[in-house]
Amino acid sequence: MKIWIVTVLIVFGSVISVSSTEPEKKLNTAENANYLTPLEKEVVYEINLFRSNPAKYAEEFIAPLAKYYEGRILHYPGDIAIKTNEGVGALYECVRELKKARSLDILQPSEALSLAAGDHQKDQENTGNTGHSGSDRSDLKIRIERYGSWQDRIAENIAYGNTSARQIVIFLLIDDGVKNRGHRTNLLHPAFKNVGIACGKHPVYRTMCVMDFAGGIIKK
Repeated sequence: MKIWIVTVLIVFGSVISVSSTEPEKKLNTAENANYLTPLEKEVVYEINLFRSNPAKYAEEFIAPLAKYYEGRILHYPGDIAIKTNEGVGALYECVRELKKARSLDILQPSEALSLAAGDHQKDQENTGNTGHSGSDRSDLKIRIERYGSWQDRIAENIAYGNTSARQIVIFLLIDDGVKNRGHRTNLLHPAFKNVGIACGKHPVYRTMCVMDFAGGIIKK
């Protein structure tokens, strides 16, 4: 399979081009985040586009991909063929669920979360590892607490092998091969207010993107 995507959730008790319309400006919360690359800004925008109207996003951007499946092979437009685990059934299930989902608050970018995500991306770029454990034995909580204090809950999604911000978000939402659809759950979670993004190279899957979420974050 071309991509691997992994997720973890920890609960604590208590250059993008967009039009000048007001709705799209509102979604472009990372526009002035100079610590993010153009691709990372696009990922923030794409997440916010999805969260602002999950049903519309599913209808416009996910459902049309059904025609590109041939058995378990997805001939993603403009990219190489991808061998999936579940075939088009996972896409249909995703679309059904998202059509029932309500609109959510858009996310604000966080430098602290982006630094934490960046530590993990750079580590795996060097080691070729996958998953949420760092080569220094760090986990998501340790990495985030290097840079700030988090509130409510934190979570992490990682996508490997994607070629665009939209593909990253769509594949995490479909969550092919992930029984509990944990990546989709994170992207749909109403408690999250902040996100950090780090996209870069991976020696096995060519590319990777780390998303760190928090209910709130105070940078050190």
